[in-house]
Amino acid sequence: MLKKLRELLGGVAAEAADDADGDGLLRVATAALLVEMARADFSEDGIEHEEIVRALQQHFALDLAAAQQLLRGAGDSADKAVSLHQFTRLLHEQLEPPEKQKIVEMLWRVALADAVLDKHEDHLVRKIADLLYVSHADLVRLKHRVLGELDAGKA
Repeated sequence: MLKKLRELLGGVAAEAADDADGDGLLRVATAALLVEMARADFSEDGIEHEEIVRALQQHFALDLAAAQQLLRGAGDSADKAVSLHQFTRLLHEQLEPPEKQKIVEMLWRVALADAVLDKHEDHLVRKIADLLYVSHADLVRLKHRVLGELDAGKA
C-alpha cells in the first residue's frame, strides 16, 4: 500500500514522503485531508490556506517554506486521489488515537477558519473522523474546543 501511495504522490509530495524517519507519508496524507477540507465549501479562501500552513508548521515543526511546499504537494496528491481512503487508511494504521484526534481538531480549525461552517465541511469532518475511528463524542468535544477558542479570540 505504501508503494502505491508513493506512486500516487509523485513530484513534490514524493520528496516530502521520502524523509529518513518515514513521517513524510503521514505528513502528505494529513496535509491532503486539510486541503480537501479547504475545498469542501467550494470556495478556497486565503484564510483557510493560511490556517493549513499554520497547522502544518505547528504540528510537524516545519518552517514556512517547508509547510508551503508540503501544502503544494498535498494539493497535487489530493487532485490525483480517487478517494479519501488512501489517506485515512494510512493515518489510521500508523497513528494512535490522540494523534488522530489532533488531525480532526486541525480539520475543524480549517473548516472554521472563515468563521462559517458549511454543511459540506461539517459532513467531511464527520466522514474523515469516522474513517479514522475517532468517536462521535471526541468529534463533538474537539469541535466545541475549537469554537470556544475562536469565541475567546473574538472577545
